[in-house]
Amino acid sequence: MANVQKQMEKQLTGLEGFDLISNGGLPKGRTTLLAGTAGSAKTLFAVQFLIAGIVKFQQPGVFVTFEESPEDIRRNVLSFGWDIAAWERQGQWAFVDASPYPVEDVVVVGNFDFGALMARIEHAVNSVGASRVAMDSLGAIFSQFEDVAKVRRELFRITSGMRKLGVTALMTAERTQEYGDIARYGVEEFVADNVIILRNALEEEKRRRTVEILKFRGTQHQKGQFSFTVRPDDGITIIPLSAIELKQKSSDIRTTSGNGELDAMCGGGFFRDSIVLVSGATGTGKTLMTTEFMAGGVRNNERSLLFAYEESREQLFRNANGWGVDFDAMEQDGRMRVVCAYPETASLEDHLLHMKSVIAEFQPNRVAIDSLSALERIATNKTFREFVIGLTSYIKHQEVAALFTSTTPSLMGGQSVTDTHISTLTDSIILLRYVEMFGEMRRGLTVLKMRGSMHDKDIREFTIDHSGMHIGKPFRNIIGILSGNLLHVPPADMDRIESLFQQGA
Repeated sequence: MANVQKQMEKQLTGLEGFDLISNGGLPKGRTTLLAGTAGSAKTLFAVQFLIAGIVKFQQPGVFVTFEESPEDIRRNVLSFGWDIAAWERQGQWAFVDASPYPVEDVVVVGNFDFGALMARIEHAVNSVGASRVAMDSLGAIFSQFEDVAKVRRELFRITSGMRKLGVTALMTAERTQEYGDIARYGVEEFVADNVIILRNALEEEKRRRTVEILKFRGTQHQKGQFSFTVRPDDGITIIPLSAIELKQKSSDIRTTSGNGELDAMCGGGFFRDSIVLVSGATGTGKTLMTTEFMAGGVRNNERSLLFAYEESREQLFRNANGWGVDFDAMEQDGRMRVVCAYPETASLEDHLLHMKSVIAEFQPNRVAIDSLSALERIATNKTFREFVIGLTSYIKHQEVAALFTSTTPSLMGGQSVTDTHISTLTDSIILLRYVEMFGEMRRGLTVLKMRGSMHDKDIREFTIDHSGMHIGKPFRNIIGILSGNLLHVPPADMDRIESLFQQGA
């Protein structure tokens, strides 16, 4: 029984997010197969596995390279700020170079000496006291063998050798396609104790990196694919939705929307930890509501943070000045920060990590994003929904108010609030609509939902001038505003309808 318990023990990898989805890391003392197509970040994963061991856990490592030379690997990872040569000098990292020499033009099939290789690996492990070994990539060696049975036999020989050494080993293998056979020879996954798959799949003309733990023998792990990204400063960062827990605190404290009339419609303002979605067609006033939300926070001595993905910084500041709001002065006072970025400059995963970083550093009391629709165009529906789930969860855990804007495709309504059903993840929804009346375009506003609070149910007309948004009286004698099928009803008919409701009450 004690031996079984030892096999169940996990070894933390130190890779951001992976230890969570693996329920504690890689099975200790076992060999894990890391499979992926070209460009899926296999080598980076293997390198980072060793680096995290050295930096975070003081666990030396050995890197066995079958393809790239040690010098190439040292040079490639310098862009991440990792100096492998320094760890080699400190006796924490050792290379076993099994890469082919450039002058080797002829390969003798089946003549590779694995016994000598294992002896070299054992020597390197003992010389640095390694507890981690990474091998990249086995396909470079097994391509010399025509006999699949020999591939399987030699793989078993390697995994058995790693187990005798008592190290936690990671070996990479090539895949020929994102979905299908696990590895090139079809036997690797049966020999290895554990299998991890990295994918860099093309979905709707957009690349999406994911990691999946296919199997861990004798221990549990989380199922499914999890998004990850590769960043210049951090390397691989996995973004698991499983990190999200529905344990956020709920506050009864109200905070202003920045507009007194809207506060009254919302029963006294937004809740301090609520997520508010403002949905409307282009030009209906979404950016103005964002501007007033930011200004309202500053007036209350709150720190306000704005992420803008549609307009440049200069344009945002000019528009705010046109409504009597001085963003420049607010930033100079340190009460506000504006972060502008073009969505296509990074993946949605990178944008999410950047947002979290800025929020953690600035510590705002309220956050606005203008707009989600701009970010939506760079991702698939699934990726976008995962992004919004991750973002809303993080903001809620910070207990700050947030306002997101979303642009509807139709000018006159008649469609869902958002095409990807993000509305279900928000606490409050405010709809902005154009209303056509006798050849004139007007604007209407309604609070569609507000969790935990009573709110005004009317669709009210609002106007915009140099001092901002002014919410007026409800529209009367008109139905079908939200559906986009407006119908003017005579006052007499409206009185008759209201009397019917009164009689029913």
